[in-house]
Amino acid sequence: MAGYDDRDGKIWMNGKLVEWRDANVHILTHALHYASSVFEGERCYNGKIFKSVEHSERLIRSAELLDMEIPYSIEEIEAAKYAVLEANGWTDAYVRVIAWRGAGEDMGVASRKNPVQLAVAAWAWGNYYGDAKMKGAKLDIAKWRRPDPATIPHEAKAAGLYMICTMSKHAAEDKGCSDAMMYDYRGYVAEATGANIFFVKDGEVHTPKPDAFLDGITRRTVIGMLQERGITVHERHIMPEELEGFEQCWLTGTAAEVTPVGQIGDYTFEVGTLTREISEAYEALVRA
Repeated sequence: MAGYDDRDGKIWMNGKLVEWRDANVHILTHALHYASSVFEGERCYNGKIFKSVEHSERLIRSAELLDMEIPYSIEEIEAAKYAVLEANGWTDAYVRVIAWRGAGEDMGVASRKNPVQLAVAAWAWGNYYGDAKMKGAKLDIAKWRRPDPATIPHEAKAAGLYMICTMSKHAAEDKGCSDAMMYDYRGYVAEATGANIFFVKDGEVHTPKPDAFLDGITRRTVIGMLQERGITVHERHIMPEELEGFEQCWLTGTAAEVTPVGQIGDYTFEVGTLTREISEAYEALVRA
């Protein structure tokens, strides 16, 4: 497949659909130099974007946390997403919405004189972790940690917060792993580089408390599914030494959906019944 900059199709950019190869920004775009951008990753199933409005609402909140005001309403953002899907003839696709500070009068750390811009792109994207959907992903343990919330707006889905995630995922891939699990600044289990994490022990589910990382939309969806089934879910701080006692593990995220984990570092997990049931139930939910 061609690179993401060299494809046929349409991208919505600042109020209009443009040719894919023409969706460009200036080299002095503030976001390129200072990471002043926020984004959403969404999936469209059978012509409907799952939790679409929730994603748009979070985009607005993320921008506000970065002191940015997106010049489009939620209704306009929603219309832009579906315009992209229609223009490209897609009913099943991954949708990427991004807002950023563009080029303008400012080219230092301050950027209030620069316009906030918005774009929507989409493309076909299969299983984020490939065949791990069946046999379970293999995760490294990252050396980088999710920072103290006093140092970053951890509730924002902001591009700059993913720098250490990229580095951690590269290191994991070098070891033959699909991804990496990260600890937080206190040493508690946090998340993978782009997905939240769940564990199973004695029929109950344990997942890290999202007080230093993004509380994912898919994460909340899966917690609701588990609770509807009468399964106890513990949102709490999880110590690294507890990994040895967990029986099952899975990841959640818009891209990851529900992906089983077979190994984290030296710890192994079965792709058990509950993991498969939740994965299948999620697949049914998003296509309902």
